[in-house]
Amino acid sequence: MSRTFDRRQILRGAALTGGGLALSARLPTWAQPVSGGIVKPLPTLNGAQIELAIDGFPLLVDGRRTPAIGVNGTVPAPLIRLKEGQNVRLAVANRLGESSSIHWHGLLVPFAMDGVPGISFPGINPHSIFVYEFPVIQSGTYWYHSHSGAQEQEGLYGPIVIDPAGPDPIAYDREHVIVLADHSPMRGEAIFRKLKQQADYFNYQEQTLTGLLADRDQTLKERVRWGWMRMDPTDNSDVTGSTYTYVINGYGPRDNWTALFTPGERVRLRFVNAAAQTNFNVRIPGLPMTIVQSDGQNVRPVETDEFQIAVAETYDVIVTPGAQAYTLVSEALDRSGLGRATLAPKAGMSAPVPPLRRRPVVTMKDMGMGDMAGMSNMKPSASRGIDPTAEQNASRKLAQETGWTGAAMGTTQSAGGSTAGMPGVPGVPGDSDAMSGMDHSQMPGEAAGMGKGGMSGMDMSMRDPKNAPQIKMGPGVQTIAPMPMDRTGERPQGLEDVAHRVLTYRDLVAFAPNPDVRAPSRSLDIHLTGNMERYMWSFDGQKLSDPADPIPFRNGERVRVNLINDTMMPHPIHLHGHFFELVTGHGDHAPRKHTVNVAPGGKVTFDVTADAPGDWAFHCHNLFHMTAGMMRVVTVRPFEVAPA
Repeated sequence: MSRTFDRRQILRGAALTGGGLALSARLPTWAQPVSGGIVKPLPTLNGAQIELAIDGFPLLVDGRRTPAIGVNGTVPAPLIRLKEGQNVRLAVANRLGESSSIHWHGLLVPFAMDGVPGISFPGINPHSIFVYEFPVIQSGTYWYHSHSGAQEQEGLYGPIVIDPAGPDPIAYDREHVIVLADHSPMRGEAIFRKLKQQADYFNYQEQTLTGLLADRDQTLKERVRWGWMRMDPTDNSDVTGSTYTYVINGYGPRDNWTALFTPGERVRLRFVNAAAQTNFNVRIPGLPMTIVQSDGQNVRPVETDEFQIAVAETYDVIVTPGAQAYTLVSEALDRSGLGRATLAPKAGMSAPVPPLRRRPVVTMKDMGMGDMAGMSNMKPSASRGIDPTAEQNASRKLAQETGWTGAAMGTTQSAGGSTAGMPGVPGVPGDSDAMSGMDHSQMPGEAAGMGKGGMSGMDMSMRDPKNAPQIKMGPGVQTIAPMPMDRTGERPQGLEDVAHRVLTYRDLVAFAPNPDVRAPSRSLDIHLTGNMERYMWSFDGQKLSDPADPIPFRNGERVRVNLINDTMMPHPIHLHGHFFELVTGHGDHAPRKHTVNVAPGGKVTFDVTADAPGDWAFHCHNLFHMTAGMMRVVTVRPFEVAPA
């Protein structure tokens, strides 16, 4: 009983003061400030010699003292400010009683300096010092964090800003670094243990009889279908506001961290999602935002009212505020809580905090069932963004003409297989559409929401190995998406129906031409697999701890990678040591990223130049997905390949 009471007491947005009233436009109790606002910039370190000390200490969040791990006594860790072209030497002292590490997220460094224990170095032993040293060859907004245990969740993360060697093409008068995170009084090891024991332990937003009677979420027929499949459509976040407080620069929503500006200034906000598990929907009601950078790479300016920032991504935006206060909102994907800060022309000001919006539910499309006609509860596609690329239209047309029977549309290479064809790449035949070879023999179409017998009398299989023969089948593979779709042109999960503008990946266009515009020489399919009930996660059914060869690349080669999400959860996938270009129809101005969010039942394609010899981590950046096994090693072999 004590556990239940405590979790419900801190559940963000569960009720207003005085009883279980529905949320309204009033300021929620949990977001009411305990002060007029905390104006406290992040401590900053710069220069060629920087000293960092990792240690544990109590952290005060919303008036509650919790255990934390930070750097130089702060959470977030100090802002490290560097200059493109300089060399930097960072001496990191580990004062913990356990091993630690620091990974420089998004920085192109020699692999021995990448900071991943067991892959690029052995870690930093307790009460010892490790010196990182590398040249700074890029500019932009990045961050650093521990790659040891659950230290990242407990506060070991901080921002990095690298100023360009020449003039900055982004004009601004003032800047603020905004570090978003999730913080819990519960240690990360305890959270992971509870997830393994009961995967929905932290989900306090499951469907109820009251919701059914009020005609919210799913109909009775839909609930029966999902019950038949033994799947929970509200299970879209593993760890929620029942244990997390969503913090901005280390402060909770009641603390009300405040950033100052002068009305009319162009203010640059550098957003970093340093959360362990939480994708945030970011908006500033009444203040449009212009996206100018993603993952440290400049993009053509695009104005929006809201964007979703996945775990480990960064976005830079420009705002021009007037003579009033604005609320900066970072709402958790599952709507179980939000982070709150204030932009104001002077200290002590605040603005209304919007109520939490209704949490999203997973649909058949999120299960990889494509966009077939007749499917119930279909999500609308985005109204913004360019049309899908030619090869995607061709694949869809061919699939429709053949009745979705999996007609031969070419093949691709699996993570451990042989080379084959690839769509839309000059000189490379074939089509990599993941619908090739589908089988629809096991799952009754009526249960799938398509009517009796499915579409054109077909049945759909949700676990047919013929759909992905490279997957190592076992208890860790719950489903294989029959019809994964490229969803980079759609609004992110939970933002499909909002009335204002929402950023999509297809809106991002690189500011400058890509440095390598060669056609890929081969294609690689990698499936994101898992069993949500057993809390098992993997790539192609294989965990990092399994006996498996690294994913091989040849130094200098150009590869097209297709990430296929066979699960009902989003996965922010990060490749260390490299940037890649999203294949979203922008040619030689494709957006360059180091982390990309793969929507449930979706597919993301990117091209990468393997130009950094060494062993590199490749993983989902949801901390507990990575911990449970969704991580592999990419090896770039140190010999040259003749240019194409």
